[in-house]
Amino acid sequence: MCQVGEDYREPVPKDPPPPPRPGHEQQKCMKWCVKCKKGAPVLVIRAGDAFCRDCFKAYYVHKFRAVLGKNRLIFPGEKVLLAWSGGPSSSSMLWQVLEGLSRESAKQLRFVPGVVYVDEGAACGWNPEDRAETLAEVQSILHSTGLPWHGVALEEVFGLPQSVLRHFSQEPALGDGAYKEAVDSFIQQQQGLGTEGNRDSPSLSPGVEQLSWASPHNPQSPARPHTAAKTEALSRLFNSVRTLTAKEELLQTLRTHLILHVARTHGYSKVMTGDSCTRLAIKLLTNLALGRGAFLAWDTGFADERHGDVVVVRPMREHMLKEVAFYNHLFAIPTVLTPAIDTKAPEKASIHRLMEAFVLQLQAQFPSTVSTVYRTSEKLVKTPRAGQAASPSCPCCLLCLCMLDVDSADSATAFGAQSTTALSLRQAPALQAQAKEPTVPCCSPGLCEDQGCCRGARPSEREDLQACVIEQLCYSCRVNMKDLPSLDPLPPYILTEAQLRSHRAQAMQEIQEFLIEDSEDEVETGQS
Repeated sequence: MCQVGEDYREPVPKDPPPPPRPGHEQQKCMKWCVKCKKGAPVLVIRAGDAFCRDCFKAYYVHKFRAVLGKNRLIFPGEKVLLAWSGGPSSSSMLWQVLEGLSRESAKQLRFVPGVVYVDEGAACGWNPEDRAETLAEVQSILHSTGLPWHGVALEEVFGLPQSVLRHFSQEPALGDGAYKEAVDSFIQQQQGLGTEGNRDSPSLSPGVEQLSWASPHNPQSPARPHTAAKTEALSRLFNSVRTLTAKEELLQTLRTHLILHVARTHGYSKVMTGDSCTRLAIKLLTNLALGRGAFLAWDTGFADERHGDVVVVRPMREHMLKEVAFYNHLFAIPTVLTPAIDTKAPEKASIHRLMEAFVLQLQAQFPSTVSTVYRTSEKLVKTPRAGQAASPSCPCCLLCLCMLDVDSADSATAFGAQSTTALSLRQAPALQAQAKEPTVPCCSPGLCEDQGCCRGARPSEREDLQACVIEQLCYSCRVNMKDLPSLDPLPPYILTEAQLRSHRAQAMQEIQEFLIEDSEDEVETGQS
């Protein structure tokens, strides 16, 4: 029995302890594959989990297929757009889809894939020679896949329509019974078509037959030529942003808008991104620091339905970056490594870089860090705010397209939003000084002639436009807009949509007193 004051310490040995020797069980575990007990291990994923080449591939592929099969969001014959950046995770995702479409696959994927690549060279400061060399490498890789692909430059955001920022109604979610019926009908259709059906099936391995998928409306060509004016406008926009954090958020927003426009234009109902488990863990902590806690379920979950008709899915969310790197190395997955906007930036240059360094350093010391943060994100539930529902009429943020999280009543978000608006509107004297200077050339003359150019506006009109834009942003986007001195460099479709929403709200407010509201009995009768 323990007693107070009793000393349980052993005398300190004079000689240093001998180095630990691995036991018989540990040597046996490292000598053979932990899965098949026969093959020689080639990598160790976790402590004691040594895999041979074949078992690691089966383990890797199973995780990818299990995520898709568990959620059952992608129906047979549905068009899916793969967002490929050339990085390790998105390249691994692309090759997983290619292997799933091949005839040798045990369970073939039944959707129709396409690939989109966004050239971000102008925002990252690349010179024209580097951009041309990168595009040539991208073109050679995408041609080898045999899939239809779309190459777009980030400069094309200055020609996007206002419909990109609008929420379109989504078809009601179907149950498991509807999914099974769709799979059975697809299999019967393929069996009935016979040989002709196999030729047209998207399950063929990449080859000459698959190249016939391309159509005149979807040419397999490099990114469309962009004018020098749009390139200059994009460079001016990113050079005007003060902090690297705001630049990364703006780049992600514009990229999402462009991919969403490509998906809607070519009839894709799903978009696949290559966000890995490690990347989502970093993103979760980063978004918390940026004030996006209300949208974590959409930003890090498997499915993101904020756009309505186009759903963003993340099938690589179960794979660690270490597993992705080993898989790409062992099976020679081609990648295109290009400098990003935060390349060679110091650790504390932005919130994104700081959180990334924090998580990776912690993961090196405690290997369960990423998995713990990731499992926390899985418990988040998507619920609309009180009194709001996810519908086309629900007000959403002008940039991230999430529901507005700013209250009109006295609350923490309202106080923060008012403070942010006040700080942004203090820049009016600077805007007046800029108004005396010669007006800068318009970024896209053809589009501004139709929608109304914002470059020649008076100082009072600019102040009204700035207030109009800021009040239609969520809390996080308002904080980021503080690092943008003027809203003039923004693409025209954002400014025009802000004005349209403001005018629509004013008109609704003017006629509100003349509208006849339904009584509670009529509402209950209509619902029944």
